[in-house]
Amino acid sequence: MKICIVSDSHDRAQLLAAAVAAAKAEGAERVIHCGDIIGGNTLRATLALDLPLHVVHGNNLGDPVAIAHLACGSDGLLRYHGMDAAIELAGRRIFITHYPHIGHGMACSGDYDLVCCGHSHRPLVRAQANLKGGSTWLVNPGTVAGLGAPAATWVLGDLALMRFEIRTLAGGAGSGL
Repeated sequence: MKICIVSDSHDRAQLLAAAVAAAKAEGAERVIHCGDIIGGNTLRATLALDLPLHVVHGNNLGDPVAIAHLACGSDGLLRYHGMDAAIELAGRRIFITHYPHIGHGMACSGDYDLVCCGHSHRPLVRAQANLKGGSTWLVNPGTVAGLGAPAATWVLGDLALMRFEIRTLAGGAGSGL
């Protein structure tokens, strides 16, 4: 199963939808959003693409009530998990958080195959050594909005191969925080 991993869309609905559309065109079947959505309207164009979406909030909560209401009316298409989430997709154990320090700790635990985080606006894909003697993939897609970053980025992941590629989205680079 291929997945789209995004974070830090900061109310940039068109950029978020563009990244998800690109991922869908490459075969993505699910979306993981690692927080800082801001408002429910940010998700509407993405939900129209009809890919199930797992969302956590971040430090910029914006309007979590509107996002929760949108999730309730989405027939399961949008799952709003709150602060963090532990899910399973394609037999892979996945932890989702906004914060890199929490993501690093969860990756080190060895309890998950993949840990996704955001917040830093800097993309990262790393096999993190864990306490169980193996490694866990730690993935931060950067910022799909391109805020405070050289480019708007997202990650295309393949859960069968456990391969994760940072992708750049045209038109979202660097307007500062």
